[in-house]
Amino acid sequence: MNIFKLSDFSLMSIEEILKLAAEYKNSERNLNFNYGKTACNLFFEPSTRTHYSFDMAEKKLRLNVINFDSASSSLKKGESLYDTVKTFEMLGVDVVIIRATENEYYNKLVPSIKIPIINAGDGTGNHPSQSLLDLYTIKEEFGHFEGLNIIVVGDILHSRVAHSNIEVMERLGMNVFVSGPEEFREEGYNFKELDEFIPKADIVMLLRVQNERLETKMNISIEDYHKNYGLNLKRVNNMKEKSIIMHPAPFNRGVEIADEVVECPKSRIFKQIQNGVFVRMAMLDIALSK
Repeated sequence: MNIFKLSDFSLMSIEEILKLAAEYKNSERNLNFNYGKTACNLFFEPSTRTHYSFDMAEKKLRLNVINFDSASSSLKKGESLYDTVKTFEMLGVDVVIIRATENEYYNKLVPSIKIPIINAGDGTGNHPSQSLLDLYTIKEEFGHFEGLNIIVVGDILHSRVAHSNIEVMERLGMNVFVSGPEEFREEGYNFKELDEFIPKADIVMLLRVQNERLETKMNISIEDYHKNYGLNLKRVNNMKEKSIIMHPAPFNRGVEIADEVVECPKSRIFKQIQNGVFVRMAMLDIALSK
């Protein structure tokens, strides 16, 4: 079973993945069913959390793991993404996890590739595993989604995390708003001034400025960005008592988040990273078993 984007999945299917992740986290799930199967991680963009979270998930599931090194591969000789993936399929790999710079790269692979493909991020398009671990963290915290207020702050335009999250969160009944510099806004989303909305937010989700996707430098200085849109202690003190802070990471301390806020009591940033392993175990389980 392929996992490309969450908009392909019903809410019932998404809840099934979250339930499965909880079973893995609570050690209630059998780990032996994948014995002898092989996963290949093909990352064509730099990654720490997503790559090694999948790596850890695969090892916990007792899969054999291949970590593809694009720098020393035949890509340097002009080999296409399709031919690379087809090669691993023919070598006997059972599932591939792919991150690529091109939006919807997977459309070039189906239906010719017969093994499951898990999208670990496509350009500015989708990031299903990040969205699922975000949802898992929210469900773990609040027990539900319906009626929760979330504000997503930062570079909405270039963020696959934002694009994935906003779509699925709205379907789940959350009230989703965005904030950030005008140059990073996108049509169709509900914009709010950050300082006005923070006291109403259950979740403040921060985004990194996607410098690697900008054609030119952003129009606002780092100092002004942090002043106007960064989460500092003053803004944290204006949040609701039981509200939480989230960030997909990597985070830039002193830009979108103050250093002293990263691990403050409201922050769930490192909890998200921990939950990512169990969510990705569930994704691999479903991809390999259906």
